[in-house]
Amino acid sequence: MSKFKDELLLKLKNKTAKLGVVGLGYVGLPLAVEKAKVGYEVIGFDVQKKKVQMVNEGHNYIGDIVDLDLARLVQEGKLRATTDFSFVKDVDTVCIAVPTPLDLYKQPDLSYVVSSTRSVAKYLHRGMLVVLESTTYPGTTQEVLRPILEESGLKCGTDFFLAFSPERIDPGNKKFNTKNTPKVVGGCTKDCTEVAGMLYRSVLEGDIMEVSSPAVAEMEKILENTFRNVNIALVNEMAILCKRMNIDIWEVIEAAKTKPYGFMAFYPGPGLGGHCIPLDPFYLEWKAKEYDYHTKLIEASSVINDFMPEFVLGNVMKLLNGQKKALNGAMVLLMGVAYKKDIDDMRESPTLKIIEQLEKNGADIRVNDPFISKFKHKDKEYVSVTWENEIKIVDIVIITTDHSLYDYEKIVAEANLLYDTRNATKNVVNNREKINKL
Repeated sequence: MSKFKDELLLKLKNKTAKLGVVGLGYVGLPLAVEKAKVGYEVIGFDVQKKKVQMVNEGHNYIGDIVDLDLARLVQEGKLRATTDFSFVKDVDTVCIAVPTPLDLYKQPDLSYVVSSTRSVAKYLHRGMLVVLESTTYPGTTQEVLRPILEESGLKCGTDFFLAFSPERIDPGNKKFNTKNTPKVVGGCTKDCTEVAGMLYRSVLEGDIMEVSSPAVAEMEKILENTFRNVNIALVNEMAILCKRMNIDIWEVIEAAKTKPYGFMAFYPGPGLGGHCIPLDPFYLEWKAKEYDYHTKLIEASSVINDFMPEFVLGNVMKLLNGQKKALNGAMVLLMGVAYKKDIDDMRESPTLKIIEQLEKNGADIRVNDPFISKFKHKDKEYVSVTWENEIKIVDIVIITTDHSLYDYEKIVAEANLLYDTRNATKNVVNNREKINKL
């Protein structure tokens, strides 16, 4: 094994290795770009022809990538994309960064991971490194990927390297990105870990922490997002109670933040969004049952967070009733479709669940998002309206995403009725009596 290891380490050191990235989405494309920027020749693999075409034309579709960087790297021949997985035979390393959604029963759906791994296995060769970055339950790398790859006749730890290194992408974060965020790496053997660690050290500026196994790295990622899930659930439950007690939860949090130790601020909202926090705890819940254990706290937190869109609906009904209006037939403007501020990512956005609840109760919906011109949900297409044209007409305005581009002074002044689920109007000076908060 030392021969293969030494050869690959030398290639990584000299930047002569050819790198592959499977999945050109929010995780894969930024990773491919960073690898190409330090001098590697990179091939991106994706089953979606449109994405492949856009990359090869130098057209960016991910917010955290500088458009000119992508165009330059493609022009220089450092980065190209393909739907043809036979080119896997030409690369020295492959990182798999594909979706890991939940099925209808909130159980792990590893179909994308399995399909990608099988595609890689067809062209696996001696000395190749395969790294899974997709978030999944502990044991996936060893129990799912390894057997598939070894069907090739090659043996992990002898003929090829295999590791898990969880993605840590926070869309829209101006401080931490793919390049400077610390990375965790766990390989199936010490050599696997060493080689994978070297790959990331040659590309990234953040620290690389090597752990003893893929399972540790997989569990670490689940812990990160379950930590957020549970704490957000706690503050959401506090928000529900504070609403009943007529206490401002936002003021409570600001007061608690003055303690210099023992408190970390989390904020309530209309529900959880994004690909990680709403989904990852269910991976752990599912895996825990294999060990005859029920993750009670995690399950309870998911119930609370899933309830928030319904909580928003109830508050909207009460506000309309206060003006002798019914939700049925009311004109409602939702401001913000993205799951967090200043990005165009609407995966698992709570706004979508709120739209479902409102329309189910007969509301006339219109939406605005400065980052999303149109979108499709439940086979229905929605187009972002010009909020300045709608705000005086609608019965109620609901701020569901606190985008920085919004003029909150004007929104508060012109809305007939306003419900702020994000505390976006905290700095509004005038007409504060019109503001209704979560």
